[in-house]
Amino acid sequence: MPLLEIREMSKTFPGTRALDHVDLDIAAGEVHALVGQNGSGKSTLIKVLAGFHEPDPGTLVRVDGEEVELADPAASRAAGFRFVHQDLALVDDLSVVENLALGRGFQTGAMGRIRWRDERRAAQEMLDSLGFDFDVRKPLGTLAAAERTGVAIARAMWNWEDGARILVLDEPTATLPMAEVETLFRTVRRVRERGLGVIYVSHRLDEVFSIGDRISILRDGRKVGTYKTADLDEDKLIALMVGEAVTRVAGAKAAPGGATVLAVEGLCGTVLCDLSFEAKAGQVLGFAGLTGSGREELLPLIFGAGERLGTVAVDGRKVKAARPESAIAAGIALIPSDRLHQGGVFDMSVTQNLTLTDPGRLTGPAKEIRRGRERSEVRDWIGRLDVRPSNPDLPLAALSGGNQQKIVIAKWLRMSPRVLLLDEPTQGVDVGAKAMIHALVREAAAAGAAVVVASGDDEEICDICDQVYVLRDGAIVGELTQEQMSIDEVGRMQLVGRGNGHAPVA
Repeated sequence: MPLLEIREMSKTFPGTRALDHVDLDIAAGEVHALVGQNGSGKSTLIKVLAGFHEPDPGTLVRVDGEEVELADPAASRAAGFRFVHQDLALVDDLSVVENLALGRGFQTGAMGRIRWRDERRAAQEMLDSLGFDFDVRKPLGTLAAAERTGVAIARAMWNWEDGARILVLDEPTATLPMAEVETLFRTVRRVRERGLGVIYVSHRLDEVFSIGDRISILRDGRKVGTYKTADLDEDKLIALMVGEAVTRVAGAKAAPGGATVLAVEGLCGTVLCDLSFEAKAGQVLGFAGLTGSGREELLPLIFGAGERLGTVAVDGRKVKAARPESAIAAGIALIPSDRLHQGGVFDMSVTQNLTLTDPGRLTGPAKEIRRGRERSEVRDWIGRLDVRPSNPDLPLAALSGGNQQKIVIAKWLRMSPRVLLLDEPTQGVDVGAKAMIHALVREAAAAGAAVVVASGDDEEICDICDQVYVLRDGAIVGELTQEQMSIDEVGRMQLVGRGNGHAPVA
């Protein structure tokens, strides 16, 4: 008997059917990967299991052979579901112990005082059982990304003996550098060994093949099929997800010979120290590095979103420090890594988000918005990027993550920037959207922009970059040309720094 049985699961929203008669079985002690493009129905299925969406009549869910009603989150938890969502829902300023108590409450003694010693002991034992070894008194914000995800799993699994049956991991590695993924996998395997079923949702297909026992594919709200992982390869899986083969950008690179557009000299921030480099017209320049290497602060510092030392110049003209408006005026555009909080305004429409960067281009003599011109430009971008649904009046929040990212990028591309900065440009998007975003990056370079990509995805770096610098401890520790680049070499240099004659860049 399957641990979890889903039969005929459908979910209809006004104007669209997000899930269409989906059947799914999860076995005890199985890691079951759930994959599909953005908008395929994965998020809706998870929200139904979590009790946030009520399924259409006729949906049947059984756990351990018993039918369960998922009317609300409390009912979902009572049925044995535990969730770790992509945003983790943790508080960086609180300690690990305090984060583990969120939603559960503390053990208290006389006069209602918190029994801190008991809380710390229980927290340490829980994290030890999942394979983590760090001080639970530390603020969450001081932990590595994999450790923060581990805290979220520990919170979901707290008192797991008391009814936990299925752990759902929704894009658990979306913000993890590749070197930290195996740390998380060890934890997932420990959960599997306890006899729980694990639903693992990820856009990173290499991870799906590494951790999944079986794979189920959703497309347009329907289940395409369920396969043993050993019976698939990446190309076949991609074809099942998108309905056709995806044209990859790798190999479409060209050695740039343009003039210097962006010149950075002596850049210093919180982690970065005395960083200097140049990016040329037509070039896609990559920066790789583990969490804490300085990769995360590099592009925001160039854009002026924080205090910095050193100089940034575009076409020979210096850009004022800590002044994003000065960077924009100089032709610098930044696609931030945090789409939710920095990339878009989610309660505003697709149209408003697309034209937010420069609404003045659409105004008439009286400074009024020319609606016809606005609609024409927005519909052109929506069609060009295959944004779905294509309604420009929908709020940005109504789109899937990949389609949101297309809009976030398009609002800057419409400005024809001289320098395009992309921070984790395909984080949390499907393979189809990823291929399209990579194509847009190459188009921007071909149009004469200098493109700089910072990413924790080493495969992405190798796919689209002409040249890559590797960061460690706030400095460039190596340089790889297009001919020298490989996923293994980029990963090795992040761990050991300079090697094989690759000299640091002054």
